[in-house]
Amino acid sequence: MRKLIAIALLGLLSTPLMAAECSTTVEANDAMQYNQKTIAVPKTCKTFGVTLKHTGKLPKTAMGHNWVLASSADESGVIADGMKAGAAGSYEKPDDSRIIAHTKLIGGGESDVATFSVAKLKAGESYAYFCTFPGHAALMKGTLSLGK
Repeated sequence: MRKLIAIALLGLLSTPLMAAECSTTVEANDAMQYNQKTIAVPKTCKTFGVTLKHTGKLPKTAMGHNWVLASSADESGVIADGMKAGAAGSYEKPDDSRIIAHTKLIGGGESDVATFSVAKLKAGESYAYFCTFPGHAALMKGTLSLGK
C-alpha cells in the first residue's frame, strides 16, 4: 500500500514540473526591466506560454509593459509600427504578421499570458522579445531560442 501511495504522490509531483518546462514567467518593473534576458524553449513542447507579471506600482498609462516576440530581424520594424499604433492599439500594429506572440499592455500589479505554437520557431533562428511601450525596448528586451 505504501508503494502505491508513493507512486501516486510521485506522479502528482512530477506533473507540474513537466508542465512548467513549457512555460515561464517574466517579471517587469517600474525601472523598465525584465528579470530574464534569455528564454530557451524546449523543442519537445507543442505550445509555450509566457506569463508577464508587472511587479511595479505605476499604471499602464505611465509605465505600461507588454511582452512581444518576433524574429530579431523584425524587431525594429515591429517597434516602429507599434509606435504608430499608439496607446489605443497597445503599441502593436493590428494583425502584424511579424509578431509571433504577445501579451496585452499591462500596468503595475497586473499580469497577462502569451501562448504560441513551438512549431512557429525554427532551430538556429534568432528571436527577440521586447516591450513596445515608447522607449522601453532600449532596456526591456531579451532573446528567445529553440532549445533541445
